[in-house]
Amino acid sequence: MFTLISATPSPYARKVRIALAEKHIPFTLQTEVPWDGTTKTPRYNPLEKLPVLILDDGKSAVYESSYILEWLEAKYPETPLLPGIDQVDARLFAKRIEVVVDGVCDALVLAFFEKMREPEKRSQPWIDRQMRKVEGGLKALGEWADQKQGDYLVGDKLGLADIAVGSLCGYLDCRWPSHTWADTYPALKKHWQMLEELPSFQDTRPSPQTMKDKVV
Repeated sequence: MFTLISATPSPYARKVRIALAEKHIPFTLQTEVPWDGTTKTPRYNPLEKLPVLILDDGKSAVYESSYILEWLEAKYPETPLLPGIDQVDARLFAKRIEVVVDGVCDALVLAFFEKMREPEKRSQPWIDRQMRKVEGGLKALGEWADQKQGDYLVGDKLGLADIAVGSLCGYLDCRWPSHTWADTYPALKKHWQMLEELPSFQDTRPSPQTMKDKVV
């Protein structure tokens, strides 16, 4: 059985958890605080980042959420989360949405950690720079949510694009509750609320973690 090293608020780890659930792949969940020195991620990922999917042998691992999802799609194609290879434009659009989501998540995480630093060491211009990326990405996602033709962002069933967007919105709700994205982009909020009713989303709702190691 696979083991997934995850962090409870992580939108990257949640993407993988939802994908595993939707593909009906059993796994053991191992929760860590990746910032703390006690994390075991360096044993499996040279970049020391979560999530990490440890394979059946207990030694080999796949890491970085986008690559894990590609790996799962290649190894377990029976429940596809991307349009078929004959649907090139739809497939590329789903990947485009994932790229925007990951960029927004990256900027949010950088801004979050900068806010965790001591006030005299904190860089507000750096935070502002990251939040400009966040706002640009959310604007694009809001437009795509407003333009969708059916229940899902790409195609007629749950896919990678929805999993990515739902994980981002859940992270915003968990770590950035004062952000006004839900009021600014009502179609995006409605799409997220629909996704949150699905069992795989209900079972993976994010929660904050407390970091023991100081952010310097």
